[in-house]
Amino acid sequence: MKNSAAAQLTDRDSIFEALRMDILDGTITPGTQLKEVALAERFGVSRTPIREVLSRLEEASLVSRKARGLEVAAIDTEKIVQVYDTRILLEEEVAGQAAMERSIRDVFQLQALLERDRGLDDASDRTLIRSNLEFHAAVWSAAHNPVLEDLLNRLTTHLVHAPHSTLSIGNRWAEALDEHEALIDAIENRDPVRAREIARGHFTTARSIRLDMLRQMVLEQQVSTLS
Repeated sequence: MKNSAAAQLTDRDSIFEALRMDILDGTITPGTQLKEVALAERFGVSRTPIREVLSRLEEASLVSRKARGLEVAAIDTEKIVQVYDTRILLEEEVAGQAAMERSIRDVFQLQALLERDRGLDDASDRTLIRSNLEFHAAVWSAAHNPVLEDLLNRLTTHLVHAPHSTLSIGNRWAEALDEHEALIDAIENRDPVRAREIARGHFTTARSIRLDMLRQMVLEQQVSTLS
C-alpha cells in the first residue's frame, strides 16, 4: 500500500510539474481553459488526480477560476513589475548565500548547465525560458536555504503571464550567459559581494527589458483599439 501511494503521489507531482512548466514557458497561454477530461486523457489518468493538480495550480496562482471554469490567468502588468522588484532583492541574497554555502557539486552543476546553454543554437522562446529557469533554480539550490528557494519558486510563478521572454530580445541571451558565467565564477571563488552585485545587475537588466516589452504591448493594444 505504501509503494502504491508513493507511486500515485509521484505521478501527481509529475503531472503538476509538467503543467506548471507548460504554463511558465508559454506552451499553455493566458486565457486557455484547463479541462479535466482533456488533461486526464493527455496524462492517461482518471479525473481525480487531475482535479487535485488543478487545485494546486490554482493555489500557486497559475490559474484562476472563471465562470466557464479554470483557465490560465491574464497578464497583470502591475504584478509583473512588483515581482521583478521583489525578485531582484531575493536573487541578490540567494547569490550571496550560494557563494558562501555552495559545494563543489553545486559548482559542477552550474558549469554543466552553462555549457549546455552555450550549445543551444536558434533556440525557441520556450527552450530559453526552461533553460534559464533550470540555471537559476541550480543557483537557489547552491545556497542550501530551503526558505529562500521556496520563496523564489513561488515568486517565479507570477511571471507566467509576462508576454514572451526577455531572453529573446536582441542579443540578450548571449549577454545573459556571460553574466551567468561571471556569477558562477563568483560563487566558485566564494565571493558573496561580487555574486550579489552580478545577480542584482542581471535582474535589473531583465526588469528594464520587461518594462520596454510591456510598454510596447500597451501601445499595440491602444493602436488596435483605435483602428
